[in-house]
Amino acid sequence: MAGGAPAIMLVAGEASGDLHGAGLCRALRGLEPACRLFGMGGARMAAAGMDLMEDVTATAVVGHREAVGQVPRLFGAYRTLRAALSGPERPGVLVLIDFPEFNLRLARAARRAGVPVVYFIPPQIWAWRGHRVKAIRRFVSLVLAVFPFEPALYRGAGVPVEFVGHPVLDQLVGAPTRESARRALGIEDGALVVGLLPGSRQQEIVSVLPAMLEAAAQIGAAVPGTRFALGLAPTIDRRLVEGQLSGGPPVAIVGGQTYAVVRAADLLLATSGTVTLEAALLGTPMVVGYRLSRVSELFIRLLIRVPWVSLANLTLGRAVVPELYQRAMTGAGLAGAALPLLKDAGARETQRIAFGELAGQLGEPGVGTRAAQLVLAQARR
Repeated sequence: MAGGAPAIMLVAGEASGDLHGAGLCRALRGLEPACRLFGMGGARMAAAGMDLMEDVTATAVVGHREAVGQVPRLFGAYRTLRAALSGPERPGVLVLIDFPEFNLRLARAARRAGVPVVYFIPPQIWAWRGHRVKAIRRFVSLVLAVFPFEPALYRGAGVPVEFVGHPVLDQLVGAPTRESARRALGIEDGALVVGLLPGSRQQEIVSVLPAMLEAAAQIGAAVPGTRFALGLAPTIDRRLVEGQLSGGPPVAIVGGQTYAVVRAADLLLATSGTVTLEAALLGTPMVVGYRLSRVSELFIRLLIRVPWVSLANLTLGRAVVPELYQRAMTGAGLAGAALPLLKDAGARETQRIAFGELAGQLGEPGVGTRAAQLVLAQARR
């Protein structure tokens, strides 16, 4: 620590982690303006004041087969960060943000270097790979839980834990209203709008977007006049999406305004991930889909412990949102799940009513500040 100001290493490896990490960086700066922030993340964490040593967010993948091609780059990033943990400017604390395959290995290195570890958005041991809790107990000093059912699980396993709430609550504070979102996107009040959210990884665009576009064509034929807007994640090259749009229905590509797309839409076709929780909190009905390689699917089926994958259903504890995975996740499957919702306002309202239960379960805004206070307490020990 230089001049008494704490040095904090933060590590995120995906677009959602970069988003949540940026909020934490801003909160840390607000509480301790002189603190030094450095590590691995993306453009948002860099913009929030973190010195970026590594960035793998644009190439993040899901699944074991899909990850093979990224091993050399990830190993290089790991070596760089591991060296910094024991170097002359070592951090007072290491903050891990999701990305468990990578981060739990780094936690082991931090433990060996005598650097305390705080895990923000910890591994979903309640969903799959529950054995990871043993590594967390050995290498992590404090878990910052984001779901209300996590603290009891971690305490039961002997892991120090504090519930801070889910960071999406902070990020949604400035989300536009439905009316302002439609104005910003040039959509008239009475138009029926379907939003497409194909994900933040290139692999998702390639595997999921074609089915979404097939579904859009079928929806457009069944409900003439339907408009389509695609929320483009900052980690995705616009040209990759544009290359798949030719020959299909007109789709407006909207970059940097995902919340506007969510608010403006009557229904979403969404890739499983944090965006399903954001959409639920914003009150927009959805159909969720996902595809992995066959190898990854077989591996996950052996380990998964819950009946749903979308965070909206998992948090609510019941099947509120239709989910389509692997072979069921086709254009016809998505359209078949979406059309009854589009044609029945009451069915969409049923989803919205269920979504109303989420806000109170996930805590209150101010998540970044609560997490930052606990991180700084660890760094000062």
